[in-house]
Amino acid sequence: MKGIGYDIAVIGAGTFGAWIAWHLQRAGKKVLLVDAWGPAHARASSGGESRIIRMGYGADAIYTRMAARSLDLWQELFSAAGERLFHRTGVLWMARESDAYSAATRQTLEAAGVNFELLSADDLRRCYPQMRMPDGYYGMLETESGALMARRAVMAVVRDAVRRGVDYQMRAIKADEALPARVTIYACGPWLGKLFPQLLGGRIRPTRQEVFFFAPPAGDARFSPAHLPVWIDFTDPRGPYGFPDLESRGFKLAFDRHGAAFDPDKGDRSVSAESVEEARDFLAERFPDLQNAPLCEARVCQYENTSNGDFLIDRHPERSGVWLVGGGSGHGFKHGPAVGEYVAGLVLGDGVPDPRFLLESKDVFERRTVY
Repeated sequence: MKGIGYDIAVIGAGTFGAWIAWHLQRAGKKVLLVDAWGPAHARASSGGESRIIRMGYGADAIYTRMAARSLDLWQELFSAAGERLFHRTGVLWMARESDAYSAATRQTLEAAGVNFELLSADDLRRCYPQMRMPDGYYGMLETESGALMARRAVMAVVRDAVRRGVDYQMRAIKADEALPARVTIYACGPWLGKLFPQLLGGRIRPTRQEVFFFAPPAGDARFSPAHLPVWIDFTDPRGPYGFPDLESRGFKLAFDRHGAAFDPDKGDRSVSAESVEEARDFLAERFPDLQNAPLCEARVCQYENTSNGDFLIDRHPERSGVWLVGGGSGHGFKHGPAVGEYVAGLVLGDGVPDPRFLLESKDVFERRTVY
């Protein structure tokens, strides 16, 4: 093709796009990385301060393996960059004996050789007295897992990719724009469906997600990473999860359920009074000493969901040399390094596609199975 200047162009510099570019450059390719607003910008699904990295995924061992590989690659990058962007707080699963997902998570962690500790209800109350535990709970503590500092982590990937030779540019791209590359990979997060509405309309669905940061009491270290891990309670239908007071930003709380449909360009990013009230109601139940804590920060981000939560990683069915990568579905951030490695293998002809990630497996009806 006349005018080709790159082997591969990657559109989108979030966790998926940045790591795809990083891996492709490491494989010796000349790579262009483009983002309209900058790496992990304020409206990106990879934006914000923190993300969980955990190995537990119920029976979905594929994501356990990807998370383990990703944690290794994240830590290698951070070590080389001399930056502390991973906090090994541990990740505490709130589990119930009668809950099938809890049992499947435990079995998968055991089979994968993931380090974790089982905690009885009495253990939980003794170790975490700042947390009120309902009857019938036990805990699974992933001791090597924790929190990634999301925005700064993506920026670190892009910096390292540029240092290695990736050409990064900040500019807007249209779906029909001819780029000076033999292969183009679109990893645009919530904008993927807007770029390819006929193909992906209904198959990539951005939803509004609200996140809250509450200020702990003055001088109270009980909510610091030294005394409280990242925690998840998927046995609660609200899907609550949270972080300790990382880097003095506040105690983070959110609910892992799909919100209303959301436009990443025009959507209102102010949180509602009703959602703040719901957050405080939960704090009253589980962290009563924070029930009336000041709300020091809140933000609206978005998931970009596939029908069941599996990622979308496939060729465009009608455009030669075009790949589609997205559908992080609220859990994709941690997997950026492994997704980048997987996509690079496919594009270079060395990888084997997994049927779960193909376009043909994506529906327009929501049947979420991945958490």
